[in-house]
Amino acid sequence: MADATASGPGSLGQIQSDYIAMTSRKRLYSGIMMLVLVLLLVSGFNMAEGRNGGSFIGGLDNFFDYPAEVVGEAWTNRANIPGLFAKYFPALIETVNIAAVSTLFGALFAIVFSLLSTRGLARFPRLIGLFRRMMDIMRAVPEIVIALVLIFVLGGGPVPAMIAIAFHTTGALGKLFSEVNENASLKPLEGLESVGATWSQKMLLGVVPQVAPNWLSYALLRFEINIRASAILGFVGAGGLGYELKVAIQWGQGRFDAAGAMFIMLFFTIMFFDQISSHFRDKLVHGAREQG
Repeated sequence: MADATASGPGSLGQIQSDYIAMTSRKRLYSGIMMLVLVLLLVSGFNMAEGRNGGSFIGGLDNFFDYPAEVVGEAWTNRANIPGLFAKYFPALIETVNIAAVSTLFGALFAIVFSLLSTRGLARFPRLIGLFRRMMDIMRAVPEIVIALVLIFVLGGGPVPAMIAIAFHTTGALGKLFSEVNENASLKPLEGLESVGATWSQKMLLGVVPQVAPNWLSYALLRFEINIRASAILGFVGAGGLGYELKVAIQWGQGRFDAAGAMFIMLFFTIMFFDQISSHFRDKLVHGAREQG
């Protein structure tokens, strides 16, 4: 019997040598990429440090000065906090409404895009790449950039924020929904097609019941993210609690108690919806697994 370890093109020793050489090359390439990344980070930090009006390193000692002022004034005027909660509660509701409406519309458009961009389900298979690139563009453009453009065109208020967040949500959820769709069974579609169902009927009756729990789970997760996004967009004039917080911060001392109250409201609101969303997402995902 020939020695399996003998040298030769197909021998075990040659295979081991090729594997070791390939592993060494991969480690070398990984090391080079890591070195390039570190150099880019260092150069970027140095550039930012040079262009900064002050000094980042030198200013670290004062990092907590502003938070200390806000907390100190809020504590001194803590008796006013309940009244400030009531005053800014409508702005908080507006922020939550912006997030809810934008999530709803974004999820609806994401469903359509996901079905049109999933292989085996798409109504127009040749356009799958087009729909996927459209979702890539929607995800790539930050909400704040879209909001700034819309505020310039439409003026300030919640409408630009809702459009901006819904636009970004469509791209983000569309990608996640399409990945869920790829795991759907095609057998119900074959049965529906045999009785002459249209594409819309096949999607509604054959696909949606399978993937709806995961769709809803992702939509709830996105709703949490959109609450934060709607508060941030308020800083650029898109309304809601973020706008009121921006005004209070701009006034400076004398309004820090209002800023502190709004920080507390926003924190507990996000925590509340995070817990509620996590509870229902666990139920949806575990329920879907048990049924599967």
